[in-house]
Amino acid sequence: MASGGPEIEQLIQLLARLPGLGPRSARRAVLQLVKKKEQLMIPLSAALDRAVATVRTCEVCGNIDTKSPCSICSDPRRSESGMLIVVEDVADLWALERAGVGLVKYHVLGGVLSPLDGIGPDDISVDALLGRAHEFSEIVLAVNATVEGQTTAHYITDRLGESAPKVTRLAHGVPVGGELDYLDEGTLSQALRARTQI
Repeated sequence: MASGGPEIEQLIQLLARLPGLGPRSARRAVLQLVKKKEQLMIPLSAALDRAVATVRTCEVCGNIDTKSPCSICSDPRRSESGMLIVVEDVADLWALERAGVGLVKYHVLGGVLSPLDGIGPDDISVDALLGRAHEFSEIVLAVNATVEGQTTAHYITDRLGESAPKVTRLAHGVPVGGELDYLDEGTLSQALRARTQI
C-alpha cells in the first residue's frame, strides 16, 4: 500500500531492486534520505549524475572505472608481476584488490558458461582473454567453485592450449577461521586433497 506520493514510491521500488535491499529496507532508506534531504539526498543525486556521465567499462580488462584503460591497467608497476587473474565479475576483482593480492592485472569474463541459462562462449570475454594471454607468464583462474565456474575454467584451459603460459587456479578448502563441523563435505575433501606440508 502506497504511503507517499508516486515519486517516493518509485524511489522505494528502484532501491528495492538493488541486491541486499528488499521493499522494507528500501522504504527505511528512502525515509532516511527524505529526512536528511540536504545532507544525503542532494549529494547522492549529484553523485549519481556524475557517475552516469563518467563511469565506463575498461576496454582492456572489463573493470569499471571513470577512465579507459582503467587505473589498474594504466599502472606500469602491475606489468612486472607477469600475473593475470581471471575473474567472473567486477565484484570479484574488487574483492581481490581489497585483499591486497599484489600488483597484478585482471581480466573480467562477465560471467561463466551456463548452457542451461543460454550463456555460451560468445557471451563472455574469452576471446579477449586469449588475445591478452601471451603478455603474461601466469594466468590464475579465480572463478567460483561452482559447476559453471569449473566448466568455464576447463574451457579456458583447453582454448589456451599447449603454448599458453602457466595456468593455475585458486586453492579451495578450509577458510581462515573456519570450523570443520560447519563445512560441507566437498570443501573438506578438497581441503584434504590440497593439503600442504607445515
